[in-house]
Amino acid sequence: MQKENNSAPQSAATVRNRHRKRSNEVNSEPSKANGGDLLVNDNNKYKSMWIRTYSTVWMIGGFALIVYMGHLYITAMVVVIQIYMAKELFNLLRKAHEDRHLPGFRLLNWHFFFTAMVFVYGRLLSQPLVNTVTSDKFWYQLVSSLVKYHMAICYFSYIAGFMWFILTLKKKMYKYQFGQYAWTHMILIVVFAQSSFTVANIFEGIFWFLLPASLIVINDIFAYIFGFFFGRTPLIKLSPKKTWEGFIGASVTTIISAFLLANIMGRFQWLTCPRKDLSTGWLQCDPGPLFKPEIHTLPGWISQWFPWKEISVLPVQWHALCLGLFASIIAPFGGFFASGFKRAFKIKDFGDSIPGHGGITDRMDCQMVMAVFAYIYHQSFISRGSISIEMILELILTNLTLEEQQTLFTKLGQILQERLGHS
Repeated sequence: MQKENNSAPQSAATVRNRHRKRSNEVNSEPSKANGGDLLVNDNNKYKSMWIRTYSTVWMIGGFALIVYMGHLYITAMVVVIQIYMAKELFNLLRKAHEDRHLPGFRLLNWHFFFTAMVFVYGRLLSQPLVNTVTSDKFWYQLVSSLVKYHMAICYFSYIAGFMWFILTLKKKMYKYQFGQYAWTHMILIVVFAQSSFTVANIFEGIFWFLLPASLIVINDIFAYIFGFFFGRTPLIKLSPKKTWEGFIGASVTTIISAFLLANIMGRFQWLTCPRKDLSTGWLQCDPGPLFKPEIHTLPGWISQWFPWKEISVLPVQWHALCLGLFASIIAPFGGFFASGFKRAFKIKDFGDSIPGHGGITDRMDCQMVMAVFAYIYHQSFISRGSISIEMILELILTNLTLEEQQTLFTKLGQILQERLGHS
């Protein structure tokens, strides 16, 4: 009798665990019934295509509206995406039974998350924030103090979370708690490493955020379309529905789109001008040589077939070809990595917040890789890389007192007068 009583709750728990695992695992039976994993063999492909198309149209429309609103709203969108990504990844390794015995443990994960957010965005946006409040003495002094002690504030916030974690350790829960601690820090690295590059791209000019992000979207859409209608040859075992036909077709389309989109986007100053503060107004600036059209005369044999004898090309279009090449060949490996990751945890998608697509993380896998490359490419081959007036001004405003700034101003004036006198 005692054995029977003990086995009853165990069997119930086993059934619950099996049901949970079964709901998360990739369902392979329907694909077999439909004739294989490839989209061309899927009898339900048209239904899934319409669901995916409907979601895509809404996402592109919302994205276009946010881009139109400007830098600050795009940055806010990135923050929201980060929160949803963190939520999906936090839930991946959580166990309800263990969490019930650890009240407040989930809150600790979010404490580390928001500490990391304050640290990353504090470093990225400190100069634009200072530039925004320079005209107001009270806000300028407050912001300068926060910027000066920003690193110390973030460090002690992290230490508070670290102590909180140590104090909540429970016997027989050590392995689970330390696993969650390590998993949380890996999420912070994955989410904030790429997002810091994304925000940096935004403030260098929306162009350097919008073009790479658009190329990933174009590559994803046309890989799906070419695979949907022509896919016959599997590309990689990690992602059975990916085909060589989809990969090659999307690559060609993405590279051509990169060249054409760069010409269109590069003609709008509100896309190409860098943002130096946190205001939301329209921007006007000298676009620089990269965004000034150059006229190229076409060879005679081309003008015989087409009505054009000359074409106008922006120099940035040649750089766009490099971005398009990376978006079509290298960036998809971010998606392959995510596919392998999901297979390791036996789940189909990271979430279900986007019908037909899965979760937010499912849409951001390639974007992470692309954002980092776009930033590195811009800093290596486009940015001047020298110390700017803004950087020097930030050091002066945030590290010197008002009296020291006045002394510096007086000495600088004397030096300039002496040099002008000698000349």
